[in-house]
Amino acid sequence: MSMLTVEFAHQSSLDKRLVGGKAHGLALMTQAGIPVSPGFAVTTRAYREYLDHTGLKARLEAALADVNRESIDALDEASHTIEAWFERAPLPDHVLMAVSEGYARLCAALGSADLSVAVRSSATAEDSAGASFAGEYETFVGMRGVQDVERHLRRCWASAFTARALSYAWKNGIAPLDVEMAVVVQKTVNARAAGVMFTVSPVTGDRSRIVIEASYGLGLGVVGGDVTPDRYVVAKIEGHVVDRIVGDKHLEYLSGQETMPVDDERRARLCLDDAEVMALSRIGKQLERMHGAPQDIEFAIDRELPAGDNIVLLQCRPVTVLPTKALLRSSAPVEAVARFASSVLSAAR
Repeated sequence: MSMLTVEFAHQSSLDKRLVGGKAHGLALMTQAGIPVSPGFAVTTRAYREYLDHTGLKARLEAALADVNRESIDALDEASHTIEAWFERAPLPDHVLMAVSEGYARLCAALGSADLSVAVRSSATAEDSAGASFAGEYETFVGMRGVQDVERHLRRCWASAFTARALSYAWKNGIAPLDVEMAVVVQKTVNARAAGVMFTVSPVTGDRSRIVIEASYGLGLGVVGGDVTPDRYVVAKIEGHVVDRIVGDKHLEYLSGQETMPVDDERRARLCLDDAEVMALSRIGKQLERMHGAPQDIEFAIDRELPAGDNIVLLQCRPVTVLPTKALLRSSAPVEAVARFASSVLSAAR
């Protein structure tokens, strides 16, 4: 194995410096027997070799040294310039061959010559307990064919240098070029419903509660804030659903770009049943025990799989922010906590 690509089941995928935070979490789940959409990581070694081979590393060092970090306009201009560099610089032949072979193996394993995949950032600084870069880097869904995968791989790498990502990195004392970017290539789930699960209440910090938010179709509608998802609250110790709130699920993503309206009858109905909610909560508790801390988990319900085996996990990362006791005792607790919960959910998205 070249170490330019690594499958989730391979022992090397447990090296976070090689595969980044997202792929590391997927590998841990895969190797623990937790259901994960299959795929592989294009490693940080491939990223480094791409930057060196194309000469982009030196150009990036010069551009980042000169940019005015306090100017939004300057950051935007630098970001657009850098994005164009990545767009015009194809992979070196040996890296392209490794990505092509990884994609071909995944296609063969799943019996599809032209498998639809998600191409997702997996940076070494991402999904860590110290700082959450969630939402700072790119994810693309519904890519088919190695040319599509290769182009969106470079777009994921370029997303480490958007104005928002640069500002966030510098604000947290991290040099953008010190963030090494691996990329996950993972089968697109044919999702009937999808969403996020917190193994702690993001509103109150109550560790005895699991909170699940879900909507129809792919999870893009939930993580992108396009819909108001259904919300479920589970009593972690007692093991039952204590609250169900129907959201305004007015649209669903059927692919990475295509949305469809949801009819009134489905909008008024919960998108998950109690059996699915409880199955998710059991997986959430298992992951919390594995990691020794509350977890933020992305999931999907695959319409192609039978009930009982249709839950697929897409991501698992530590919850990095919880409300403080001072916030919960504030003079306007409902409004203050609601604003805090909104910021936590936005970070997850």
